[in-house]
Parts: sequence; structure tokens; C-alpha cells
Amino acid sequence: MGIKLSKVAKAAKKYDHILIIMRHAKAELFGDKGDSERELTDKGLKQAKAVGKGIESLGLVPDQISCSSVTRTRQTLDRMLKTFGDKPIVDYRISLYDGGVQAVFDELAHVKAKNRVFMIVGHEPTVSISAQWLASPDSDAERLDLLNLGLSPASVVIMGLDKPFDEWQVHSGELLAVINVKDFD
Repeated sequence: MGIKLSKVAKAAKKYDHILIIMRHAKAELFGDKGDSERELTDKGLKQAKAVGKGIESLGLVPDQISCSSVTRTRQTLDRMLKTFGDKPIVDYRISLYDGGVQAVFDELAHVKAKNRVFMIVGHEPTVSISAQWLASPDSDAERLDLLNLGLSPASVVIMGLDKPFDEWQVHSGELLAVINVKDFD
């Protein structure tokens, strides 16, 4: 199921505020280091680079980013920052690893009002559940169903709303796209 990125970019232009929620790229299996120290695989490094370039091609380079502070999410974001440059303000939060959906809502409450594009880089199942909670019931049913399946590594959800991020509530955002990393190739 391909997605037309030009349509996503056009739809995003209609909104004052855009939220990007991303699951980290492909990480190594559990090992001796423990879950929080898992690193990206070579495939994951390539995925993160592709997503960064894809987000840039949509004209959605984030103004502010909140990223889980564990190794695989930091590595994912580090790869994307090579494309994004110095523009985004970045905060690393352990709560995006272990705080569940509430941590996502807490991050939204602290986004600077002047910022148009905010990005969260986190983990499953928190990222897909958060997107489900934020998505308006009027959002496209097929896209909502994709969230029920969970996000595969390096997948991205893009949502829009004409209110500042601290005013986003449950079921208030328009679900514009669920993008698999392959769609950015």
C-alpha cells in the first residue's frame, strides 16, 4: 500500500500545528546489555537516515523534538539530525521510554507555542496508542486501523490541528498519514 507523499505535504500545509510521532528504527535483539542499551542495526541506521530525508522532503523539519533517552531512540534521532541540521530544539526524556501515553501528553503540554512542527521519537506500544488517543474519530478509518496494528520500526504518524500543542486533547487531531519507512524510498 503506497502512500503519495505529495498529498501528505499538501494536507499538512492546511494546519497551524503538525505533530510527528515516530517509532525508533530497527534495533538489535535483546542481549546482555539490557533493553535500554540496545543499539540500531545497520538496517536501522539506514532507516533513520531515510526517514529524516523523507520528513525533510515533506517540508516538515521539526522545530522541537522530544526523544526517549535510551540508546536506540537517540541513535535514530542522531541520524535524522544530520538531515535536519541545527534547527530543532531537542529534549531527551526517559519518561518516553517508561512513562507510557501520559508521557506523550506531558510533552505536548510543554511545546513552545511558536513552534509549528513538533516530533516525538519513542517506542511501541506507546507511540501507536498515543496516536490513536489523539486522532479524531473523523480521521480516515483505514489510517486508524493501521494504528491498531502498531507501528513497525521507523514508521511515522503525522497529525494536524489548528490549536497549539498544549491545547491538544484526546481525539482532537486529524490523522494525516501513517508512513512506513519503505514509503520514503
